[in-house]
Amino acid sequence: MPERIGSISELRSAYRHGDLTPTELAERVLDGLPGADGGPVWISTVPARALLARAERLTATADPATLPLYGIPFAVKDNIDVAGMITTAGCPDFGYSAGEDAPVVRRLLDAGALLVGKTNLDQFATGLTGARSPYGSCESVFGGGLISGGSSSGSAVAVAAGQVSFALGTDTAGSGRVPAALNGIVGLKPTRGLLSTAGVVPACRSLDCVSVFTTDVADAVDVLHTARGISAADPWGRPLPAERVMARMPGTLRLGVPRAEDLEFFGDAGQAVRFAAGVQALRGLVGQVGSVPLQSFFEAGELLYQGPWVAERLAGLDGFLREHPEAVLAVTRSVLETGRRYDAVDVFRGQHRLRELRTRVDQLWDEVDVLVVPTVGTTFTLDEIAEDPIGRNTMLGRYTQFANLLDLAAVTVPNGFTAAGRPASLTLLGPAFSDTTLAQLAAAFTAATRAAPEAVATVSVTGPAQTLIAVVGRHLAGESRNAELTERGATLAGAARTAPRYRLYRLQTADGDGLPGLVRVADTDPEGHPIEVELWRLPVTVVGDLLVGVPAPLSLGWVRLHDGRDVLGFLCEAYAVDARAEDISAAGGWRAYRRAAAHRS
Repeated sequence: MPERIGSISELRSAYRHGDLTPTELAERVLDGLPGADGGPVWISTVPARALLARAERLTATADPATLPLYGIPFAVKDNIDVAGMITTAGCPDFGYSAGEDAPVVRRLLDAGALLVGKTNLDQFATGLTGARSPYGSCESVFGGGLISGGSSSGSAVAVAAGQVSFALGTDTAGSGRVPAALNGIVGLKPTRGLLSTAGVVPACRSLDCVSVFTTDVADAVDVLHTARGISAADPWGRPLPAERVMARMPGTLRLGVPRAEDLEFFGDAGQAVRFAAGVQALRGLVGQVGSVPLQSFFEAGELLYQGPWVAERLAGLDGFLREHPEAVLAVTRSVLETGRRYDAVDVFRGQHRLRELRTRVDQLWDEVDVLVVPTVGTTFTLDEIAEDPIGRNTMLGRYTQFANLLDLAAVTVPNGFTAAGRPASLTLLGPAFSDTTLAQLAAAFTAATRAAPEAVATVSVTGPAQTLIAVVGRHLAGESRNAELTERGATLAGAARTAPRYRLYRLQTADGDGLPGLVRVADTDPEGHPIEVELWRLPVTVVGDLLVGVPAPLSLGWVRLHDGRDVLGFLCEAYAVDARAEDISAAGGWRAYRRAAAHRS
């Protein structure tokens, strides 16, 4: 199974301590990429030779201390230009070879980042499902046919699956937030203009912004500050005011919570429960809490697709749509064609109404500093989206599509899982240039909730409730005790890495094979390592039966993953680590240790 790529902070630590080089990392990245067709996540990838050559140059000539993103692998949504690569915007016949990097990409490359490739999207960034692409429909990393969300589907999945450390998307109506919600990661939608949209195929030019996907809030902020900057080619760019660079502390903030009558979960009681739990956690972090009406937000959001702004989407693609109607997916074409209903009078009426609504919303910021909303009210499978692609897309955008019209910043973070196993998420919103303050509160929220029992993942999308279990040694696929999982109905969910707070030991056994033992160390212990694990879906009803058969010194306990989740997993009692135990933590995992041992012999 491909090795999961670490977060930005994990890789920085490995580079700083000399445990990893960009060349070694690039080889790991290439091992984790799909075959020549790229699969539904990737539309194109950087040739292996070119990726390795850049990594080798970094290894030989660059200093990790001087480049903020030294050796960090990333992906770019395929409506953003990369020099020498084809930009398709999810439409092969539209594709063109970019002559230069988009400024936002160039800044990341100059900071030492390693570009891996370009990712799938809803065609022309029109959609929130991830199911509107001729390159295939991305599925959420949680499986079960769950949609990945869009339009930045490939970027979100590439990060959540551990193929890259961060990715760029775009966000006009929620495309940088909905995919984050459906894949359990962080989605940062900056204030419009902070990240240049030069070199980005426009969806709705006056509203578009580039977004960032990571597994950690701090990593997203690092990317934002590295990539932001004014470009002469971008008339929409805006600098971050100096007085807004520093974040306000959560305890000083006034939190706005939607009125109960404004919340709509489309019959999804599990999402309603998770949102209430998230709000409760936030109450303990902020200074004050107040109720906020959402009607002005919703009315503004309706202008995006039920008002003249859909004509702005058409404006950038009208010529291509007339000349190549067959090249555009039917559902995408139907959305774009609605722009022909509006004339100049409608545009001005829409602008005037939006100004009135924005004034109302601006007045709310005199009473609260941050607004919390569900990122999505409910979730869907690919089959459910196919039944009603436009209606259910609209449901997904209820809490997202007003943000850019109202000039808001936003950060989306995971909020646990419903009892039915669907991922939950919430979004923090604030006025323009409140990005760092929102991120500070988002980071505090994730830190406060990551160890809460109700945030532990149950991941069955349909059928009986299931839970994730992390395995590290003999229960891995193909190992001697894996049948103890498969015989109980367990299925492989994917690979992951623990937080860098563990050591892995090879304990002595009578048969001489050795027993892997995962031991958590103190958070302050500098010798903690991220350890490779497999995640298996296991019916909740058989967990007790599995536990009975676990031999000492092993036990089932909570294992912290690199993305902050706590899942059930096999741990080793510390008493068993004696002088005969071999510390194999530096290998990064049981399989890596076995491969290295076999090579030495």
